[in-house]
Amino acid sequence: MKTAFILASSSPFRQQLLKKIIPEFHHFSPEIDESAKADEKPEQLVRRLALEKAQTARNLYGNGLVIGSDQVALHNGDILGKPHTVAKAEAQLARFSGEKVTFLTSLALLDIETGKNTVIVEPFEVHFRHLSAEQIRLYVAKEQPLNCAGSFKSEGLGICLFEALKGDDPNALVGLPLLRLNQLLLDWGIDPLAL
Repeated sequence: MKTAFILASSSPFRQQLLKKIIPEFHHFSPEIDESAKADEKPEQLVRRLALEKAQTARNLYGNGLVIGSDQVALHNGDILGKPHTVAKAEAQLARFSGEKVTFLTSLALLDIETGKNTVIVEPFEVHFRHLSAEQIRLYVAKEQPLNCAGSFKSEGLGICLFEALKGDDPNALVGLPLLRLNQLLLDWGIDPLAL
């Protein structure tokens, strides 16, 4: 029987990434509270949220392999999520100017029927150029990155904000670490080349 794949995300960026290795899958928007718990470390937060997102698929599907993911930006020990407003996006980018920001992207793989799951976290460092207030204003106005952790889209014009990128999987920065997902699927006996 053919395995059904389900992406627990409404993100068009994650959907585009997943299509690179899994041509056919269902997707839905998981409704969960993404607030951090008291004393929850950033890595614990993204691990928990990826798994919780994947687990919500049980309410909609009887079987299948669910892929969940979450991402946070870390700067000087602070967790920074999606800005949601122009003012907050501009403030985040001003804060990042000339600085290093670490992105933690989690990935959960869950078998609905058995409950088997694996969760990993992939770090990725972004070194920002020194940005003027005008460059920040222009960027936010052009790309409107209000639903992106860190207030940029690295797959678009956001690449102009960076001096250097450091990490094993550039897909993780966009929101879904495909190299790690490929390895997890292989570990579970599924070869994406055979799909």
